[in-house]
Amino acid sequence: MTGNHQTPALLLFSAFVAVTLGITTWVSRNRQGSQEEFYAGGRLFSPMENGFAIAGDYMSAASFLGATGLIALYGYDGLLYVVGFLVAWLVVLFLVAELVRNCGRFTLADVVAARMSERPVRIAAGTSSVTVSVLYLVAQMVGAGSLVALLLGNTGEAAQSWAVIGVGALMVIYVSLGGMRATTWIQIVKAVLLLGGTIVLTTLVLVRFHGDFDQLLRTAAERSGHGSAYLAPGLKYGGDWTARFDFMSLGLALVLGTAGLPHILSRFYTVPTAQAARRSAVWSIGLIGGFYLMTIVLGFGAAAIVGPEAVRGSNASGNTAVPLLALDLGGGADSTGGTVLFAVVAAIAFATILAVVAGITLASSASVAHDLYASLRRRNAEPRSEVAVARVAAVGIGVIAIALGLLARDLNVAFLVGLAFAVAASANLPVLMYSLFWRGFTTRGAVWSVYGGLVPALALVVLSPVVSGSPQSLFPAVDFQYFPLQNPGLVSIPLGFLAGWLGTVTSAEVADETKHAETEVRSLTGAGAA
Repeated sequence: MTGNHQTPALLLFSAFVAVTLGITTWVSRNRQGSQEEFYAGGRLFSPMENGFAIAGDYMSAASFLGATGLIALYGYDGLLYVVGFLVAWLVVLFLVAELVRNCGRFTLADVVAARMSERPVRIAAGTSSVTVSVLYLVAQMVGAGSLVALLLGNTGEAAQSWAVIGVGALMVIYVSLGGMRATTWIQIVKAVLLLGGTIVLTTLVLVRFHGDFDQLLRTAAERSGHGSAYLAPGLKYGGDWTARFDFMSLGLALVLGTAGLPHILSRFYTVPTAQAARRSAVWSIGLIGGFYLMTIVLGFGAAAIVGPEAVRGSNASGNTAVPLLALDLGGGADSTGGTVLFAVVAAIAFATILAVVAGITLASSASVAHDLYASLRRRNAEPRSEVAVARVAAVGIGVIAIALGLLARDLNVAFLVGLAFAVAASANLPVLMYSLFWRGFTTRGAVWSVYGGLVPALALVVLSPVVSGSPQSLFPAVDFQYFPLQNPGLVSIPLGFLAGWLGTVTSAEVADETKHAETEVRSLTGAGAA
């Protein structure tokens, strides 16, 4: 990119940062000492506001940059991410949104600990939540690095590294100063900007092809170099049995993983009632559904207009397909329209990354303070000291995410998110489902369920082609690849459910019928909910 493109994009991005920092500063002047204020924003948000915030939290760099890039490169197979992200919200709406709001206060562990021995359950659930959050953060960091490298002319690893560090520093400021209230308003602003920008780009793509979607698909297939195979299953996940099982594993992880994501579950605590939580989910489904339908147009538009070779030449994983598409739709690299449209899209993508990392960091720091720190103390932590620990934890998590983001900068953003979804579906979803719906579930079953999904999921990732054994791996020079699938969900998700069942049936503990009855009544009616 030339300086003509860099300047307006950086100005727009700086304007967004200034506005969001202003929101954070204004919110931080209000009282942030209470747990309810810091973790849940005082539970003062309306269903519409929370629906926009959920959409802003969920529509991440994996969607805007990664999924569209995969569609541009692999056609039909890239659609799996879009379909998986969208269908996952039906699981959230029908199974967890209202029940989680009724049973918990701030974190996933609150739901499980309501009828179990608190300390072991909180330590297990808190550890799992932090792990999932860090994996998700890494994906956003990689997206930031790819975008800045394009903006600054692909100047190499230095540009990506500074982008990752800058995003990490900003997210720590947002969370440690503003808490949930500032994070929510940042997500609402980001959702409006992202939806607006996506609508403009989708309209321009359809206008370019005179509203003929068939012509768009035919042109994309012709430029892909794969012909009709581009529009058929199997370009990325076809062929041998390994690729086919990888396809099934990824689909399972995407559909089930959302219901176990800590930063999504925590959003349901920011509204006053369970009914408001369900209405928030309905609002978010409408917004997210419209967005993902438009990303399909953008992905095929990038293939038809920019071409897969140009996309791959800019970023091997396809993370820069949308900015390149915007540049072309605006009139090309040397035009004013191209410069402006590219600048707008780059700024929106930055805003997307910043808003999402703020939400994830807040959820993970809440797990550290509310679950791990409070559980490891002999007596309950004071609310103010717990909030202080959460602020410190935000810094530590930011440092870890920056380090891992620098390491994984060459991987596709949507692919990295798929790994986070797999871990969430393996460790968090089984214990959540058992706690809500199994009368005989015990403390041992809860602990075994979390670790029985978390440990295999992480171990299988380490032993997979993602980490070693291929030129695209994190460590291409070594080979300790023993697990053939890139996504562990097909194996680790059943193991999480199996471990929870096995721990319960082998436990000498008898489930407390009274606590289960109380939890069931609270989850279904909201009586006694915080």
